This record gives sequence, C-alpha cells and structure tokens, in this order.
Amino acid sequence: MSEGLTVGRAAALVGVSVKTLHHWDAIGLVRPSERTYAGYRVYSGDDVARVHRVLVYRELGFPLAEIGRLLDDPAVDAGAHLRRQRSELVERIARLQTMVSAVDTMLAATKSGMQLTPEQQVEIFGSDWRPEWVGEAEDRWGDSPQWAQYAERAATMSPEDWQEIAATTEELNADLAAACRTGVLPGSPEANALAERHRATVAGYFDCPHARHVCLGRLLSSPEEGFAAYYGELAPDLANWLRDAINANAEAHGVDPATATWE
Repeated sequence: MSEGLTVGRAAALVGVSVKTLHHWDAIGLVRPSERTYAGYRVYSGDDVARVHRVLVYRELGFPLAEIGRLLDDPAVDAGAHLRRQRSELVERIARLQTMVSAVDTMLAATKSGMQLTPEQQVEIFGSDWRPEWVGEAEDRWGDSPQWAQYAERAATMSPEDWQEIAATTEELNADLAAACRTGVLPGSPEANALAERHRATVAGYFDCPHARHVCLGRLLSSPEEGFAAYYGELAPDLANWLRDAINANAEAHGVDPATATWE
C-alpha cells in the first residue's frame, strides 16, 4: 500500500465495522500508525496486515487480550506468527471436515434409513418380510422425530447388526407367544419383564418411554393395522395380550395408560 487508509476505507477493506477498529485502537490492539493534519486515523499497510492477523486469531477463538500478547511478543517474528496461524487454521479445517462428514452421514441416514438391499432384508428377516414395508413406514412416519432417530441409527448398522437384531426379536416374539399361550397374566413380574424387553427392542430404533410404549401397544393391537395379524400367527390374541402387558407395565412405572400420549 503506497498510501494510508482512513478508518472507513480500512474497515471496508478488511470486512469489519468502523466501531470495531475504534475499539481495537482504544485497547491498543491495532493502533493506526499515522494521522492526517486534521487528526483523522490513517492505517498503513503494516497496520492493515496486523488487522488481518487479529481477524485470523479471533476466528480461531483467541480472546483479544491473548491476541495482543501474541502479536506483541518480541520473541516471535511475523513469519512465526503466520506459520502458527496457518497451523491453527489447518487444525480447524480438519475438525470442520470431520464435522461435515458427520453431518453428511446424518443427512444420508435421514434420507436412506436401512442400508440393506431388499435381498439382504429377506435373508435376515425371513421370507415373510416385505422390503416395501420400509418405504410404507417412511411415507407414514417420515416427518416424525422418531423416524429421524431410526434413520440415523439404521444408516450405521451393518448386515451383522441387523442379523443380531433379527435374532433378538425372534427370541422375544417366541417368549411373548409362549407367555400368551400359557396364560401369563399381564401385570405379573414375568409379563412386566417381557414388556420391558419389548420396549428395549423398540428403543433400539427410537426413544421409547413408557407413555410412548403404551401408544405403540394400541397401534399393534388395532384391527385396522397389519401388526395384529402378524402377532396372531405367533399366538392367538397375542397382539391384545401384548397391549395389556405393556399397559400394566407402564402403570407399574407411574404412567396412566388411559391418558398416555405419544409425546
């Protein structure tokens, strides 16, 4: 710069307000090295370079007092300052890139959900499984926070994870069916334990407090839904038994099934 800049031109050049430069001047962080005959501040090339260094350190999160000490340290030359700033910026870029990757993963999860091909789904969940059920569920609940939770978690699961989930669910269903067939009473310790296992399974997909579990039990036992028929193949009236077991377990945990809501 062959000529100095007024505070207004300097502020416009570096992208800060005039008020900011006045404040930095007042605290001794960046003082213009020249004045006009009328007493107005004039920033030299070195002054503007110092402003840029302040901006970099501020972007990195350094407080102004610490920035002043760094810039005024006589043991550190300008090149050392630039190298330090570059190192700090590279580290920040790496952290930001990691965050971007995490956000990309979450976006992909929200969009895609289960990362299994239809063939893998049938192989893992059995011949009765219909891959189109995932799309139907997304059409119905895709705008809900619970679907977003499911999609984020599902996107990180491997086929081996799904196989483990399928095996756990199959074992749970067998125990539910056996309890229903043998007349285990909802509200009994055995039934409550099974209801908690069922809730824990659901919680693997999305948060499922007891009130939400009650609402899910209503859905599973509704004649208009396909779940009742599914459970009916495991044991007669199993959907209603599971609903009653869920209700009794929720009541034992201080939730009134009659007034329980999804939220």
